[in-house]
Amino acid sequence: MLESSGLGDLLRKIREYGFCFVDGIEPTPEATESLLQAVGPIRNTHYGGFYDFTSDLSSKDTAYTSESLEPHTDNTYFTESAGLQALHMLSHTDGSGGESSLVDGFGAAAKLFEQDRRAYRLLSTITVNAHASGNDGISIQPSEPMPVLSHDTHYSHLTQVRWNNADRAGVGCSHRIMDDWYDAAAKLDAILSDPQNQYWFQLKPGKLLIFDNWRVLHGRAAFTGKRRMCGGYIPRDDFISKFKATNMSPEEISASTVTG
Repeated sequence: MLESSGLGDLLRKIREYGFCFVDGIEPTPEATESLLQAVGPIRNTHYGGFYDFTSDLSSKDTAYTSESLEPHTDNTYFTESAGLQALHMLSHTDGSGGESSLVDGFGAAAKLFEQDRRAYRLLSTITVNAHASGNDGISIQPSEPMPVLSHDTHYSHLTQVRWNNADRAGVGCSHRIMDDWYDAAAKLDAILSDPQNQYWFQLKPGKLLIFDNWRVLHGRAAFTGKRRMCGGYIPRDDFISKFKATNMSPEEISASTVTG
């Protein structure tokens, strides 16, 4: 995985399917961090850079608890959410549970478009504020509110899903259509919560998960005992740059500076 061909295969799978597992990795923070750094620089946040934590609520965030987490994307409170997220469970002792879930946000958006195009349009045009305010002295917000569904300016295809009920703040619309926005959000939430649209699995030591945080939502079942997790974020630009460097010819990369 630390060679160009292995990284290229990994990033190609993430671009196509939204996520990928790396099996057989040494269940240590050092091995996990080394692989992530081969993809790109690990993003530093108010939680630090590479993270290694247990459910001790050392940070005031639901990820640092043993509670269940509904499907969500991370970093809705950043102007640019992380492009990739990695999770590696190093150990789980004296308990059970904690299965992980993934949902294809692009697939969910397509289902909403089929069901109710007005709802899709509302979630694509009305902007939403977000915040991370649990820790003392911390109140992070994006430079401007963003819609739940973002699209390419020129080609209009869907580029990002931003969905996190725990971090959502005010909705940027008049009271006249506020109920309509929440009705649209409820319809998307129902699709995301439908078990038929969720892929459940159990993380374990030696099985690293890396996924596209702009496309794939992740969640977790409640658990007992003590789990130790590690991982990190890779910025979107670095993810796409390394994907191109390991999957495209120099001519194709040069052409992409014009075509995107």
